[in-house]
Amino acid sequence: MIESTARHAWTDLDEKLRPFVARRVRSVDVEDVIQNIYLRMQRGLADLRDDERFGPWVYQLARSAVADHHRAALRHPSTDAEPPEQEAPAIDAEEEGAAERDVANYVSTLVAMLPSPYREALTLTELEGLTQKEAATMLGISLSGMKSRVQRGREKLRESLDACCNIALDARGRVLTCEPRPDGPMPGCRCR
Repeated sequence: MIESTARHAWTDLDEKLRPFVARRVRSVDVEDVIQNIYLRMQRGLADLRDDERFGPWVYQLARSAVADHHRAALRHPSTDAEPPEQEAPAIDAEEEGAAERDVANYVSTLVAMLPSPYREALTLTELEGLTQKEAATMLGISLSGMKSRVQRGREKLRESLDACCNIALDARGRVLTCEPRPDGPMPGCRCR
């Protein structure tokens, strides 16, 4: 029973990791990068403190392994005969942005739940696109006051998102995965 469950967990993990890696490296390199990720997982699993952070932790390892692979490829150019046009396929914009859209769907709801000063600051700067200086002038507060409200509002928004979902980001801050927390306080959370 345990062996079957473990095998299913590894299969499920592999089904998620393989496409993630395949979109980022040449097809001939996918298996090497996957094996590198599994080695990193084996070495670091004992240090993982929070089981709920397993998914984001694995994707962080995967991003690091892909980045290391690309750095190594720059230092030691491949002599493979694979032409450039057959390298990693372009990332499907629809697939790439799915998790990001899931998070974006909740941002305005979560912003509306923030205390008034932070809600106003984030609505003006993040949702309506005003600069912090313009928003400060509009609300009649100092620029440093607006910066403070925006920063605190972002922190509170991040706390709300973290309470609702497990979110993994890439090095540039783009959303990679968004999965609901089983015990999350947000009713109706529909992230994947």
